[in-house]
Amino acid sequence: MIMTTTHSLDHKEIKKYLGVVTGEAILGANIFKDFFAGIRDIVGGRSGAYEKELQSARKLAFQEMELKANSVGATAIVGIDIDYETIGANGSMLMVTVSGTAVFAE
Repeated sequence: MIMTTTHSLDHKEIKKYLGVVTGEAILGANIFKDFFAGIRDIVGGRSGAYEKELQSARKLAFQEMELKANSVGATAIVGIDIDYETIGANGSMLMVTVSGTAVFAE
């Protein structure tokens, strides 16, 4: 499935708009990852633990959105927006939401 942040598709014509589709993923951050991420932040390094969590959450959210688009007969999703938030006590959970418009394009 074609997925894009743009509102049009090169070399394809959108024939039908099928509605907004979304995907969400919420992952808990492990206390040990938080501790080591804090140490890396102090010395100015990157936090590999958080980067892997972000990648995993984003992948899950996109997979969920694609499943929903497939269920309505879409061939593409346009206008995708990706949002990242921390939720829970002291930002202990990471939430990624994606949304876009499911379309049938030829």
